[in-house]
Amino acid sequence: MNIYQMCKEAADYIASIVDCSDAIGLILGSGLGNLAEEIENPTIISYKDIPNFPMTKIAGHAGKLVIGKINGKKVMCMQGRFHFYEGYDMKIVSMPVRVMKLLKCKALIVTNAAGGVNRNFDEGCLMLIDDFINYMGDNPLVGDNVEQFGVRFPDMTKALDENLKNIAVDCAKQLNINLQRGTYMAFRGPNYETPAEIKFASIIGADAVGMSTVPEILVARHCNLPTVGISCITNMAAGITGKELNHKEVEEVAKRVNVQFRSLIKEIISKI
Repeated sequence: MNIYQMCKEAADYIASIVDCSDAIGLILGSGLGNLAEEIENPTIISYKDIPNFPMTKIAGHAGKLVIGKINGKKVMCMQGRFHFYEGYDMKIVSMPVRVMKLLKCKALIVTNAAGGVNRNFDEGCLMLIDDFINYMGDNPLVGDNVEQFGVRFPDMTKALDENLKNIAVDCAKQLNINLQRGTYMAFRGPNYETPAEIKFASIIGADAVGMSTVPEILVARHCNLPTVGISCITNMAAGITGKELNHKEVEEVAKRVNVQFRSLIKEIISKI
């Protein structure tokens, strides 16, 4: 079975339960998943029940699809994502985005917990992803092109949607949130980066680093699904403060800024 057939089976199953057309897709990162609890009149589908869907194995990722409304707008929310470092193929990691496209979602908001490389950032700040660097050593578009989704050589000049970026900036101003802007660099993981790797990331233009998000953006661009990305800077990256990093602290910082993060994402949703 090819990836199109796998996505079609998953989409058909979801569509048999709930209508997702014109929904805004949400992919929530580590410690940020409780936004799904604010979805009104939710239909909840466990990943394990969706044909061809893998299960997320990471603490802080619930493994549920939640469909309902936020601020009067229909949303399709992934409460937990899949990661390349879990051993999944890149096509599986990014599969939910293609499923969203088949279900006729109109936009995608991706979020993550990230390490700050830009020394002007503080722990707990939010960063609009202006651009990205794929340093994962793989790409979900490798292999036969899936013509049903997009062209063989998709342009990445504006991989993140300019209109959605402007909406995010306006919403942050409205809420008096100091929204940073920068380039997100994706490493393969699962280890945190070394101080030398962070120095390298800084030299080539990264403002934040993480282990996700880029596969989803690549696939969203390929299938022409307008996308905006927000990173929660949960820690300064290795070597900047001299402090050792651990996942528990990442989750704790994400939870600490959760109210601010949720308010921004909800405002963005209301304006799309």
